[in-house]
Amino acid sequence: MASTWFITGTSAGFGRQLTELLLERGDRVAATLRTPARLDDLAGQYGDQLWVRALDVTDSASVRRVVDEAFADLGRIDVAISNAGIGIFGAAEEMTDEQIERQVATNVLGSVQVARAVTPHFRAQGGGRFLQISSMGGHIAYPGLSIYHLSKWGIEGFFEAYAREVEPFGIHTTLIEPGMASTSFYGGGAPLQAPALDVYEGTEMTPWLRGTGVNEGDMPGDPRKMAAAMIRVAELDDPPRRQLLGSDAYTLVRDALAERLRAVEGQREIAFSTDADDYPATG
Repeated sequence: MASTWFITGTSAGFGRQLTELLLERGDRVAATLRTPARLDDLAGQYGDQLWVRALDVTDSASVRRVVDEAFADLGRIDVAISNAGIGIFGAAEEMTDEQIERQVATNVLGSVQVARAVTPHFRAQGGGRFLQISSMGGHIAYPGLSIYHLSKWGIEGFFEAYAREVEPFGIHTTLIEPGMASTSFYGGGAPLQAPALDVYEGTEMTPWLRGTGVNEGDMPGDPRKMAAAMIRVAELDDPPRRQLLGSDAYTLVRDALAERLRAVEGQREIAFSTDADDYPATG
């Protein structure tokens, strides 16, 4: 039986791959993007199977309006995928105020507003699935992407709480955490870049700050396979709260979490020493 999907950021990358795969198998897709003409080829091929609207997720009023319109027009949406996002390379002090605000507005506030807009509709229809595209960069961090990591660590915290809030209504969420892949974000063209400061030139950090620290051949992820895996996860009877994609994501995040746990265990004595004298001992 065909399902109906709502996806943000469908002009390229994972959003485009998801849209193509879903249409190919006969599902309906409500595709949103800043420039709807970029989906004209799919609209001509699939007709009413594809519902397209312009959307900039940094415009909260537009997010609510477009989500409301999608549910009104399509009747039921089974899965919502919040995919729109950007990354800008550069040292933290190189970033302009506008670049910082744009990344946070798109990756954090935009994603939060999509989830908030979808929630009452999912609750009214008795449930739904919500996939938030995060990153292995929600667990680890690279120099040159400090503001990007700010956004991904932030959205991970939001969904950790949001998932528990909405589960009583049959709404299940999954944070999708891909590793490196040749998408439009990284490897599909020149990266977005902060204005360079001379002081960083010639240091060992320079390649990372300029988005040249990793070559396309170093990226194990196949974007189309990753999109197919996202669809598979969305349709699981008991979807995970988080799903890593890519051998690099699995290995790097596993190692980072293990190291973090070792560090926490080494802090037990000092941590417990700060409890009030009359607090019952635990742990």
